[in-house]
Amino acid sequence: MIDLRLLRDDPERIRASQRLRGESTDVVDALLRADEERRAATQRFESLRAEQRSLSKQVPKASGDERTALLARTKELAGEVKAAEAASTQADETLRAAHLAVPNVVQDGVPPGGEDDFVVLREVGDIPRIENPKDHLELGEALGAIDTERGAKVSGSRFYFLTGVGALLQLGLLQMAIAQAVEHGFTPSITPTLVKPESMEGTGFLGAHASEVYRLEADDLYLVGTSEVALAAYHSNEILNLEGGSERFAGWSTCYRREAGSYGKDVRGILRVHQFDKVEMFSFVRPEEATDEHQRLLAMEEEMLAKVEIPYRVIDVAGGDLGSSAARKFDCEAWVPSQGRYREVTSTSNCTTFQARRLNIRYRDEDGKTQTAATLNGTLATTRWLIPILENHQQPDGSVRVPKALQPYLGGRDVLEPRR
Repeated sequence: MIDLRLLRDDPERIRASQRLRGESTDVVDALLRADEERRAATQRFESLRAEQRSLSKQVPKASGDERTALLARTKELAGEVKAAEAASTQADETLRAAHLAVPNVVQDGVPPGGEDDFVVLREVGDIPRIENPKDHLELGEALGAIDTERGAKVSGSRFYFLTGVGALLQLGLLQMAIAQAVEHGFTPSITPTLVKPESMEGTGFLGAHASEVYRLEADDLYLVGTSEVALAAYHSNEILNLEGGSERFAGWSTCYRREAGSYGKDVRGILRVHQFDKVEMFSFVRPEEATDEHQRLLAMEEEMLAKVEIPYRVIDVAGGDLGSSAARKFDCEAWVPSQGRYREVTSTSNCTTFQARRLNIRYRDEDGKTQTAATLNGTLATTRWLIPILENHQQPDGSVRVPKALQPYLGGRDVLEPRR
């Protein structure tokens, strides 16, 4: 949720943010009305309650006509208080609904526009010269690493098996990510993949992208699309101790996405699938430290990409392509030779105080007062990385070179040979 004080003091800033996102400003006006109506309803209820308490003290001391009049007013007031309380409760609910409808305020400097209007911040690494490159599925099948045919037979489209060196590659990649995170002071975590509705709502995943989420209706639980959800909710309704610095986690989980609306897009291979594994970084920080923390997470993503020796670029995502929780987002896109273009492999978002306000996550400042914390997230490694790793390191004979950093996780092998 956005800060209501900002809404009251500078509603035009929030309208400008909505325009940068390419979204309607009507939700801002609706929230302003709901906020004013809630305050008026609360004030009326509190005023009537105060009168009721005052009368309850006067009645025992009164007598005669005065007592009769006070008792009549007390009876009349009881109905007014009850009605005012109901109106106040309804105003609270209306305000919450309006509050949840407004996405985070975009940071200054975010590019305007939609999905194709990102700004390239830098390109890193040399694009390999590969004549007639094979795609990751052809390479993976030849290596005995990827089996989408049996994945579809067992579970349906967009499912797959990672077998042999494919399984070892993924496990090695994720273990390397965890090791790097621990080296940088992150707490490794294996998180739940089923969460309550309030956890999903608190992180902003039940808004515009709710159709992407799997729901288990019988249990009223959701399958997460990222461990960000569980990690964010880990400290819900708590006051953190940030005196010693930020709290940082690296969550390993299986993730699930329905891929609703992507019919016919990227159906070949493992680029756009329903289930994958991921290591996700998550930070709880003081709001004034969030911008620096965002750069820290991005640097860690680039460190991982350097270890697997693939060319990539970093983009500043445009306002219209930000999720509702993000105030700014940087993506790293790896070069995919078979497609002749870059594809997203990591994303890091600064969610400022938006998620923490929804989840009631606070800390104490230097004066001992509670303040809302800021949260950030970033992908450190995921199944999708196998695509650029296989394709960029392919050899003319169909073998695949193993990046040096990954070799210990594959028994020391420096080359993966196709099955004969």
